[in-house]
Amino acid sequence: MKKVLLGLAALSLITWTSCKEDATKKIDEQNVVEAAQRDAISSKFPVITFDKMEHDFGEIEAKTAVETEFNYTNTGDAPLVITDIKSSCGCTVPKDWSREPLAPGASGKFSVKFNGSGANKITKTITVTANTEKGSEVVKIMAFVKPEPTTTK
Repeated sequence: MKKVLLGLAALSLITWTSCKEDATKKIDEQNVVEAAQRDAISSKFPVITFDKMEHDFGEIEAKTAVETEFNYTNTGDAPLVITDIKSSCGCTVPKDWSREPLAPGASGKFSVKFNGSGANKITKTITVTANTEKGSEVVKIMAFVKPEPTTTK
């Protein structure tokens, strides 16, 4: 039994060391260089930087539509691609953003329209989904919506 175990251990050792030598012979220096370049590029992300993270419309009349623009710049090292912009409710509509890649250093914008629904202090979020390291950014709009005057008969 001892001879069998000793024989298996020796065979395993020979197999392990022979595979190790074959693997080192298969390494191609060109592949190593290409992999290093690919890894360096893949670690670079675009960074979206906004001119403002929130916009306050102030006091508005109920059911009065208001609109603002959010400007942004790609301050990263790779092209920025915005895949989607969504608001936290249907009363806020983001629109007019480019779906084309934005080069590093270039700027873009999108507009947000709020229909003035609700009453008192209102805050809505707009989520920008992009190929940044974090994957999404959030900007906000705020307003104080005056309640509608009640009519008496």
